[in-house]
Amino acid sequence: MSIYKELKRECYEANMQLDALKLVVYTFGNVSAVDRDKGIFAIKPSGVPYELLKPEDIVILDYDANIIEGNLRPSSDTKTHAYLYKNWENIGGISHTHAIYSVAWAQAQMDIPIFGTTHADHLTADIPCAPPMRDDLIEGNYEYNTGIQILDCFKERKLSYEEVEMVLIGNHGPFTWGKNAEKAVYNSKVLETIAEMAYLTRQINPAALRLKDSLIKKHYERKHGKNAYYGQ
Repeated sequence: MSIYKELKRECYEANMQLDALKLVVYTFGNVSAVDRDKGIFAIKPSGVPYELLKPEDIVILDYDANIIEGNLRPSSDTKTHAYLYKNWENIGGISHTHAIYSVAWAQAQMDIPIFGTTHADHLTADIPCAPPMRDDLIEGNYEYNTGIQILDCFKERKLSYEEVEMVLIGNHGPFTWGKNAEKAVYNSKVLETIAEMAYLTRQINPAALRLKDSLIKKHYERKHGKNAYYGQ
């Protein structure tokens, strides 16, 4: 029996939730889960249909994307996940989808403006869209360079990955993360919902204004501030 059984189960269940929430198209999406004590992470194997996926199919790798355990090829995005785990030590799960509205904003190469309180309940900034990758990076170690692309975007914008747990990659799509794989999937659904709301807002009123700062502060702090009072 694998010593990584529980991590594989966590990763499997998160991937199945991604499918259940209709955030993936066929097999185009993946979730990973990390074990910081062991210095390894688990990720969905590449191209395996969700209806056929089993916990034992999940692949275990180190932070350099070397396979530790598994008979199947890991997700084609594995090197991106590995790079983020190696550089951002306080994340426990990563999710990547091809969800329609999130991808639409990424293809438009646009940040998602903070129009309403649903957005402000989760973060106080526009959802960033990193610029499309340079040709020399595309021709190189593409998935690894996607990780660099994400970190560079956060450095340039002076964003904290612990506060902004999502990003769009220009012409590609969304990546989200969180304290574990379940939270990463939660953030994927939140991102897709906000992306759809923002799209519809722009359709109704192309000149719609960004949410005012007082409402952003109120809604974020009632969930995440030192005197938060949302929930039980």
